[in-house]
Amino acid sequence: MYRKLSLFTRANYARNEPRSSSERLLRHLSTAVERLGFSNPNEHRVDDDSSHTSADINPRAGFNGNEVSVRTQQSQSSWSRNLNSNSDYWTSSDYNRNGWHSGNNEVEETLGEFDSYCENYLLKKAIESMESLENMGHVVDLPRLLRLVRLCGEEHLSLEDNLLREAKVSLQGKIRAWVHHSDANYLKYYTDLVIEEFDAFCGQGNVKKALYTMDTLASLSHPVDLARLMRLAKLCGEVEASQEAKFVHGKIISLGCGLDVSSYHVLIEMYSNCGMMNEASSVFEEMREKTRETWCVMIRCLAKNGLGEDAIDMFTRFKKNQGNKPDGGLFRGVFYACGLLGDVDEGLLHFVSMSKDYGIVPTMEDYVSVVEMLALPGLLDEALAFVERMPMEPNVDVWETLMNLSRVHGDLELGDRCAEIVKELDPTRLNQQARDGYLPVKASDVEKASLKKRSGIHGLGRISNNRTHEYRAGDTNLPENDELLQILRNLRTHMLERGYVCQTKLALHDVDEESKENALLAHSERIAFARALLNTPPRNQFTIMKNLRVCIDCHNAFKIMADIVGRPVIMRDAKRFHHLKDGACSCKDYW
Repeated sequence: MYRKLSLFTRANYARNEPRSSSERLLRHLSTAVERLGFSNPNEHRVDDDSSHTSADINPRAGFNGNEVSVRTQQSQSSWSRNLNSNSDYWTSSDYNRNGWHSGNNEVEETLGEFDSYCENYLLKKAIESMESLENMGHVVDLPRLLRLVRLCGEEHLSLEDNLLREAKVSLQGKIRAWVHHSDANYLKYYTDLVIEEFDAFCGQGNVKKALYTMDTLASLSHPVDLARLMRLAKLCGEVEASQEAKFVHGKIISLGCGLDVSSYHVLIEMYSNCGMMNEASSVFEEMREKTRETWCVMIRCLAKNGLGEDAIDMFTRFKKNQGNKPDGGLFRGVFYACGLLGDVDEGLLHFVSMSKDYGIVPTMEDYVSVVEMLALPGLLDEALAFVERMPMEPNVDVWETLMNLSRVHGDLELGDRCAEIVKELDPTRLNQQARDGYLPVKASDVEKASLKKRSGIHGLGRISNNRTHEYRAGDTNLPENDELLQILRNLRTHMLERGYVCQTKLALHDVDEESKENALLAHSERIAFARALLNTPPRNQFTIMKNLRVCIDCHNAFKIMADIVGRPVIMRDAKRFHHLKDGACSCKDYW
């Protein structure tokens, strides 16, 4: 039984005039075969239902008149060995052993060059080789196309952005053509390999490559399933990738699947971690079913983004709904919000209300939350007095919380006293940093920083226009350095008119006042701000990520600069999100 297989149209061969009598004869024979019902005059496939094997005739092989090459399907074990030994599993040796062979030496040489360019990450050369093969009438096979499209997603390629986009679109179109004409088992084999690659990128935390692999799967007509998309959404939140988070949410919506409550929680936290509380609120409002955990997640997300008042309002709204009764988790979210706001009086009222109005007996976890609420704004004496009045013996978590926050606010004596108690209760809680009087670095913070680096999304400073830029304080090697500093100087002139006073005491170098002002002007977040003004559309919001806590002077400057340029700005430092708009910050100048 014969079956049509059209990998390319006859028009591709019309421009290749027969160069010998044998070639002209083959062309006439091909035309005759097409008239008998075969759409492609140069290629056909024979299917044997008993053995389920297939063979493809190379369209260029017959042009020599004396050689025909047959491709057989590569065994699963061979690909598995390649995949286990090397992540770059599309290797030229596989094609030489099992791929299409042509009697045309020029094609063979060009194929070898193509494989060599791919192995050496020479994308531009590889694309030129592919174009040369197509001009010869040779159709590049699916494994090579997948390898090339994978190469387009690599970092630091010396190819212009517009050319890279054109190459991606072209390759995806070629892959879709293969999908239309390929055998289902053959296609499934390579699709499964790409899915494995997607899972590997998610496991590594590489959001950028995982998203790029999604495009390849779309070209293969294989949408990513909901479970994988939810995993990627969670990863986008962890690395604070705002644009990518929107893209993944769009893919989830396009599936048309109903989401459960836990999936909605992932989306809310994803947007919250990216500082996009408007989007998080939209997800929350569209939920038909909201559990107590849903309200707790929303309250904590609002508080974490500096929207403490909105968090308290959300708690009030929860209580007004008939049948809703708060639990300890909800109250802990309220304590956290009050601590970030510095409104400890309201927090203590809620603590009393727990047992008085709702009959909830405070647990040790609740007491830890209240201690944190009191100590966050620097009310260390009140926090210590609260610990001493506790009706139960404080555990190690209480003392460790007070120890860390005492050191944050510079009360080293109280911090050392708490450290001695922590050492008595559980010596394993103190690492060398804590024993030396420093704030211990949490393993979770180290892992989060590492995950951000592996994500491929952003580095020290990020401008949310789908591009990544890194800046360091005082860096004068930027090509547009003079232009950026001139923008900041012009802004400073307008800032002074609005009452801005430079906090030169924060510049610890032993230099004159003017040098200190210039040093503050060259802080990395300010350079990122100026770059965002140059490279994002007017009036658009942009986001700046900083790996350290923002200094007081830059925080004051950002409020005024955002108001001058008329743009909403989101700044994420090591502590929290700062939403800057109309000359004010969501943190109420407390962070």
